[in-house]
Parts: sequence; structure tokens; C-alpha cells
Amino acid sequence: MHHSHATQNASRIVPPQAHRLEAFFTGKAYAPHRHDTYAIGITMQGVQRFDYRGKARNALPGNIVVLHPDEVHDGRAGTKDGFRYRTLYIEPSLIQSVLGGKPLPFIKGGVSQDPRLFAVVLPFLENLDRPLETLEYQDAVYDLAMVMELMTSDEKPLKPHACRSAELARQFIHEHMDEDITLDILERISDCDRWALSRHFRAMFGTSPYRYLTMRRLDQARIMMIAGNSIAQSAIACMFSDQSHFTRHFKKAYGLTPRQWTANFA
Repeated sequence: MHHSHATQNASRIVPPQAHRLEAFFTGKAYAPHRHDTYAIGITMQGVQRFDYRGKARNALPGNIVVLHPDEVHDGRAGTKDGFRYRTLYIEPSLIQSVLGGKPLPFIKGGVSQDPRLFAVVLPFLENLDRPLETLEYQDAVYDLAMVMELMTSDEKPLKPHACRSAELARQFIHEHMDEDITLDILERISDCDRWALSRHFRAMFGTSPYRYLTMRRLDQARIMMIAGNSIAQSAIACMFSDQSHFTRHFKKAYGLTPRQWTANFA
């Protein structure tokens, strides 16, 4: 993998669950991977090329890239000059807080030139050195969710019990990440049949309960590594059986090994 370092001071948490970064890569950037957040970015320079839903996609400067949760994708430079991009990773639960139980919007093809989308993504990514104020951020999330919904589907919202069950399961996962969570437990605390719950959870949040739990543990491990903990320490503390188990999950989620990710973004 050939690349320059990512802009380190651009990678930050803004309220409450959005991770923003800018990076420049030449050659192959990311191996195939998938995460349970939306990845919404602007190509700043060069050609950003990636495989997504069975086709090679190209994003040119000014294009918006929208990758849906749990969709496998990779990343590479489309020319020898490399590419620069800024991206926002945003949890589906934030989009759901606006949509109120409608199926998550899916932007076909992964690349958009829609000026409405550009207008609502830009406030997140215009200046990565400045943390967004809470109300400013909340307004931006609302605008993004409404435009994405407008661009996509007319599907009916889930029933209130389905929404409530999925949200109860999501909250339980956050509160018990260091425990052995089973579908039996989620069924009981959500008052919903396990297989129905699994369907509702995917519709609401774009991934399965288990993958959601794994991603939250990986999030915590990244925070630990940024704070200076070793890969092995972070793996064990975040409920992975050993470093190799952790590395497999990490690369599936981010397209980089923990060591590569730390060198670029920590």
C-alpha cells in the first residue's frame, strides 16, 4: 500500500457519534471491508475508485460518495497521481432519530452529483479543524437525513413496536458491551421474537445485532489505541479473544490492519 499520512488533526469525534477525517492515498488504499456506519465523503483531488455492489465506481473532485452500512467496498487511486478525500462516518441511529423508523435511505451506485446532497454534506466537512457546535451538528444531521430520504424511497415506516424493540436492543448493546450478549437476552429485554428483532434491527440500523456489537467494541479499541495502548491490550480489553481475532475483525471493518490504521490515523 502506497500512501502519504492522513491529516491527523482532522480526525476527531464531534457530538455525538460522527468521525471525520481527511486522507491522501496513492495506489491501493483499503482492502475490501464493511462497517455499520454510513461513510459519506467528498472527493477533493484525483480519482477515487472503489468496487461497490458488483461494479467499479469512480468519484471525481466534487462528487459525493455515499456508502451504505454493511456494504462491502474497497478503495484505491484511479490514477497514478493519487486521490484526496474527506469523509464522515455517521451512525444510522442518528439518521433514524430524524426518520422515526423508516427504512434507511440507500443511495444507488455509491456516487452522487446531486447538488442537494452536496449542500447538506458540506457543513460537516468544510472545516475539519473546527469542532461543530452541538446545535449546528444536530441541524446538519436533520438536513442530511431529510435530503437522503427525499432522494431514495417511499417505503412505509416500521410499526412502533418494531422501532421500540430495535432501539431497546441497541441501547442494551451499548450498556453491556463487555458481556456475552445472546439473542435470548435481546429477545427478553426487547419483548420481541428474536428473528423478528433481527429483521427490525437491520431495517432500523443497517446491520445485524452481532455486527453492531462487534463494531462498538472496535470503536472502543480504536480509542484505546489512540490513547497509546498496545494492539494486544486493546484487543483483550474490548472482548476479543486474542490479537489475531481482533486483527481479522478490524480489517473486515476498516480495510486496514490495526498496525496500518494506527500508522495513518492515530
